[in-house]
Amino acid sequence: MAISAPPLPAALNMQGRRALVTGAASGIGRATASVLAQLGAELVVTDRAPLGETRAEVEAFGAACTELQGDLTDDAFLAQLVAGDRLHALAHCAAILEGRPWREDRNWRDRFHRVMDINIRVPLQLATLAIDHMADQGGGSIVLIGSVAGRTGGTSPNTPPDYSASKGAVHALIKLLSRNAVGRGVLVNGVAPGPVQTPMTTGFNLAPQLPMQRMGRPEELAWVIAFLCTPAASYMSGALIDVNGGTYVG
Repeated sequence: MAISAPPLPAALNMQGRRALVTGAASGIGRATASVLAQLGAELVVTDRAPLGETRAEVEAFGAACTELQGDLTDDAFLAQLVAGDRLHALAHCAAILEGRPWREDRNWRDRFHRVMDINIRVPLQLATLAIDHMADQGGGSIVLIGSVAGRTGGTSPNTPPDYSASKGAVHALIKLLSRNAVGRGVLVNGVAPGPVQTPMTTGFNLAPQLPMQRMGRPEELAWVIAFLCTPAASYMSGALIDVNGGTYVG
């Protein structure tokens, strides 16, 4: 006799809630969209890359999904993401990591500004827009993605300094935004991953130097991110959760 799965506890149930996930074409963003779909959320997914596979994965769980392909550095596109129907949650997973050694990069100045624009200015602007939108609609939850590199400076001597600096700034941004938003009914939290197997980390063989002797899997981050989007995290704001397999213990 088959035993049916118990229903989701109300605190984890995202049915009737709409969540925006950036960087959703692959990696942590795609895994987060999948987990939120399993919790019953309606998804809005965005990325510069095609989103067809993500949408199919989300819809396979019975969730409605809207895909918006575009460039997050475009102010008009950012505004479009928070226009229209109510958003209950935002999981901002988009970021960049330059693999070239910075001392060998002839365009170091341009590279630095590009990393800071995408990794800092975009989450600041998007989160600010989302806070205004959510506050007007009765509240919501925002999750930004930092990094163990923002905690320690990096997991190896080869960690690009622009990336580490940008993620340290994201950690500060989480605190700032939380202070500004919590009184308006919007909770802002963050997750700081250790090295994770994603297209962004291709070519970085870090497993031998990690405590678990392996890199993380996107879904291992996604469940924590999704939790922060649910009513179960209703008394959390300004928190940064480390999910790094023991790489950093603060």
